[in-house]
Amino acid sequence: MSLTLSLLPGTFMICRLEPKAVIPDWASAGSFISITRTGDELSIVCSDANVSEGLKSDRGWSCFKVEGPIDRSLTGVLASLTSPLAEARINIFAVSTYDTDYLLVKKEKRTRAEEVLIQSGHRLANR
Repeated sequence: MSLTLSLLPGTFMICRLEPKAVIPDWASAGSFISITRTGDELSIVCSDANVSEGLKSDRGWSCFKVEGPIDRSLTGVLASLTSPLAEARINIFAVSTYDTDYLLVKKEKRTRAEEVLIQSGHRLANR
């Protein structure tokens, strides 16, 4: 399976709040936002530009978007991306939406991740 990916501009953060926390105003700023609430946590992925300090967070992530929409009947989409990255010892944080998938990698691993994805038969649209 060969996929086309694009790199979103900017850097992102992943943060954890208490499960019943109110979604902060800063969470809605930016072009890529993912908010997931479970019984255990409120998890937010967003631009790391305007977030207050003192949160349980992990900053400095680059984000690849799988150009979609992806046919949801396809199997192995994420595996075709994550397996080669895992073999290269590049950790990821994945976010899936109705239309497509996003892979976040630490910004210091971005160039290596691009190389691995290309070597695995994928294309980068903005390269």
